[in-house]
Amino acid sequence: MAIPNRNEVPEELTWDLTRIFKDDQAWEQAYDQVKNDLTDLANLKGKLSKSGKDLYEGLTTILAVKRRLENVYVYATMSSDVDTSDSHYLGYVAKVQSLASQFSAATAFINPEILSIPEEKLAAFKDEEPRLKDYAHWLDQITSKRPHTLPAAEEKIIADAGDALGVSESTFNVLTNSDMEYGYVQDENGEMVQLSDGLYSLLIQSQDRRVRKNAFDVIYAAYGQFENSLASTLSGVVKSHNFNARVHKYDSARDAALADNGVPSVVYDTLLKEVNSHLDLLHRYVALRKKILGLKDLQMWDMYVPLTGKPALSYNFEEAKAEAKKALAPLGEDYLKHVDYIFNNRVIDPVENKNKVTGAYSGGAYDTDPYELLNWENNIDSLYTLVHETGHSVHSWYTRHTQPYVYGDYPIFVAEIASTTNENILTEYFLDHITDPKTRAFVLNYYLDSFKGTLFRQTQFAEFEQFVHEADAQGEPLTADSLDKFYGDLNQRYYGDSVEPGGDIAKEWSRIPHFYYNFYVYQYATGFAAATALANKVVHGTEAERDAYIGYLKSGSSDYPTEIMKRAGVDMTKPDYLEDAFKTFEKRLNELEELIAK
Repeated sequence: MAIPNRNEVPEELTWDLTRIFKDDQAWEQAYDQVKNDLTDLANLKGKLSKSGKDLYEGLTTILAVKRRLENVYVYATMSSDVDTSDSHYLGYVAKVQSLASQFSAATAFINPEILSIPEEKLAAFKDEEPRLKDYAHWLDQITSKRPHTLPAAEEKIIADAGDALGVSESTFNVLTNSDMEYGYVQDENGEMVQLSDGLYSLLIQSQDRRVRKNAFDVIYAAYGQFENSLASTLSGVVKSHNFNARVHKYDSARDAALADNGVPSVVYDTLLKEVNSHLDLLHRYVALRKKILGLKDLQMWDMYVPLTGKPALSYNFEEAKAEAKKALAPLGEDYLKHVDYIFNNRVIDPVENKNKVTGAYSGGAYDTDPYELLNWENNIDSLYTLVHETGHSVHSWYTRHTQPYVYGDYPIFVAEIASTTNENILTEYFLDHITDPKTRAFVLNYYLDSFKGTLFRQTQFAEFEQFVHEADAQGEPLTADSLDKFYGDLNQRYYGDSVEPGGDIAKEWSRIPHFYYNFYVYQYATGFAAATALANKVVHGTEAERDAYIGYLKSGSSDYPTEIMKRAGVDMTKPDYLEDAFKTFEKRLNELEELIAK
């Protein structure tokens, strides 16, 4: 079926952005207001430290401008996302991105000025102005960095050096996105096509082993040509992270990055320790993959081909919404009420049309609906995507309707937990209702592959990231050879003896952009494990456990993320939640092994 133009999509299958602004004229008026507001913000510099009243009113004024800016921003970007060929809305996006940069520059004084207030004086401000209680956690987050904040003049020097310190990351992006070209491969139809990242992700799943191997060889041949340069760019960004941590008096770059998100380092240590102690489960799954594929020499290019054919499960959008509601029923009537609203009030834009951005997301702002963008296909993957994005959306709805604006968003550390919990609840629903062995095998494999690709793989990445930062801190050069050696050995330890040792997988570090994100990837792993544990509590636990989960969805950023998760029933400083996740993995691995044996 041909992909329609945007104007050919039925209105009832498009999202209704008139609930943000009734038309473009209203948007332009709001844009002009925010632009004028930015001029007034400059007048607040130097006033926040005068009195408790000035601090409260200054922060309130700044947040009000930011709130209006977000509405302007989401209307522009979402209008453009559904048709990126529309120059009118592309112009809106350019204008609002510039406005956002201006806001950041105009408010850069906030944290330094608050940190310039002595602790005793700030305490007096809080006593004299009770309304500052509204900002207590926000102020605590800022002042917790006091021991790691340099005098203003020194901080300005470091900030001014930001562009220079970021050159390595910029070079990596330019080299891999613009200058590097992949060779040609033969696709499943026997046609020669030039490889791209998107095509690689498809070909590496091909049932034709020759196609998988060629795609693997071609992509690593390209990265291999630039391996020394890529070792240099990675080394540069690691040195930048270590420099910033060192001058700000942190013990390590890892501690600095985690402290920035209010996450204690024990969370990272616990993740690595528990995953390493359960690698035998991954080895079993890899051995099962080798057996099912019937291979004598399992290679890393065999690690993504589906083990079972797609089941005879097909859902159009309406059918998927009905199935999703059945699956999510354990979350309770109040949760389903919000799902109903999202499903039936043009909050979702599901149809793939020409020039629409790819993939899926849940977006919006504090004052808007939690809009979802999808590109629907009538298959089980789209159903999983729907419940995933709806997990984000209901999380956003609860947060925005429970918390004041200052805490009306949620930190990255907890963001993926709500969406992945929904995926796990859908898996539980399927396994409770599906009896056909082939379909059960598909669902089990879907979960096990997700677990492998998220909890195990992202922890492997986290372990590599810690190694490169520690090696640099100890004065060891990060050369292509040393990185290949460590990564190759690490990969073999994770996947076990069923995978043939050696090969170009040792170069995989060179193509992972997340290694430039400063200790980001571990959050995928902790989030997936927490979601598995929470789904078990929601589906099989008590009403109190479900209520605790809903409480997490309502918490926003009103506390540190690990404290929010503790109240939800998951203490991420301890190994219990990870052990729960591994028990679920083992249970489902056992069943898949039994199904295959039959």
